[in-house]
Amino acid sequence: MVPLSQYQAEGDSMAEDKVIIKEGIISQSLSGFYSVRSEGQTYVTKPRGNFRHQQLKPLVGDHVTFEWEEGLDPKADQALGRLIEVLPRRNQFVRPSVVNVDDALVVMSLVEPDFSYSLVDQFLASVTSHGIEPHLILTKYDLLLAQEGADQAQSRVAQIQAVYEAAGYTVTVMDPASDALANLSQLLHQGLYVVMGQSGVGKSTLLNQLLPQVDIETGEISHYLGRGRHTTREVTLYPMNQALIADTPGFSALDFEQIEKDQVSQLFPEIQELSQDCRFRSCLHLEEPGCAVKQALEAGSLAASRYQSYCQLVQKIDQRKPQYHLKKRR
Repeated sequence: MVPLSQYQAEGDSMAEDKVIIKEGIISQSLSGFYSVRSEGQTYVTKPRGNFRHQQLKPLVGDHVTFEWEEGLDPKADQALGRLIEVLPRRNQFVRPSVVNVDDALVVMSLVEPDFSYSLVDQFLASVTSHGIEPHLILTKYDLLLAQEGADQAQSRVAQIQAVYEAAGYTVTVMDPASDALANLSQLLHQGLYVVMGQSGVGKSTLLNQLLPQVDIETGEISHYLGRGRHTTREVTLYPMNQALIADTPGFSALDFEQIEKDQVSQLFPEIQELSQDCRFRSCLHLEEPGCAVKQALEAGSLAASRYQSYCQLVQKIDQRKPQYHLKKRR
C-alpha cells in the first residue's frame, strides 16, 4: 500500500478531460487523503470540497465513487483522484472508526495482559449492538503453557470456552500446535472483518500470521502500564482472498451511548433467551420477582461472570449523564 503521507495537498482541481468514474472501498484514511481499493488496485484520493460543507467525513469501509484520470498509473508519483460520493452505510462503529462491517473478531490474550471476562463481555456486547455476530479469538496460549504448565493452562482455557460457547459464541484458541490458524483462515471468506481488542493482545501478530505478505508493526507490553503500546494508529484494510481484514488501534473504552438499559439483555444472547420466561416483560433481571435469569444464575446454568458483566453495563447506562443538543441559530 502506498503511504498516504507522501502526498501533498493539491486542492480540488482536476483535469476534467479524460476523467473516468470508478467505484471502490476506502482502505485507509490519513491526513485528509483516502486510499481506495478498486479492481485489485489501490488509488489515493482526496474528497471534493462540498464534503466539508455537508459535514460528511468518509471512513474506512465506506463504498465510494471517485474520479480518476484515464490511463494514469495509480502507483505513479503524486497520482491523485477525487472522491465524489459516499454510498449509504449498513452500519457504523465509533470505536474503532469503521463502517460496513460484516463480521468481527474479538481478540483477547490469555496472559500479558491477563484475560478479563468483563472486558471481553464489553467487546462482545458492543459488536452485538451493531447487529453483527462476533467471534472470540484467544491468543498467547503458548505463553500460558510456559507460565502455568499444560494441565493448568488447559483447565483455564476449557473454563473460558465453556462460558462463551454456552452463550452461543464461536471460540478459537490460537494454539501453535493445532490447526487453529488454518481453521480461522477458512472462516474469513467474503466480506469485511474487523479485528478488535485492547492494546497488546496480539492483533497485529495474528494478522501477520494470516497475512504473511504484510509486515504489520507489533509491540511489546508496557510493564509500567500493564497494557500494550498502540502500535496500530489508524484503521487499515488488508485484502485476504475475497475478504477484507481491518486492523484497528487497541482500546478498552467502549461506546454504549445509543443503548438504553432495557436493551442490554439483547446484547447477551443467553440472558435474552432466558428472559422470555421472566414473569414480567419489563424485567431488568436485578431485583424483580419471578426472574428466570436470576433463577438460572442460582441454579448454575448461567455463568456468574456473564451476569456480573450484564449488571455492570446496566449500571453504567443508568448512571450516564443526559445529553442535551442545542438548536442551531438561524
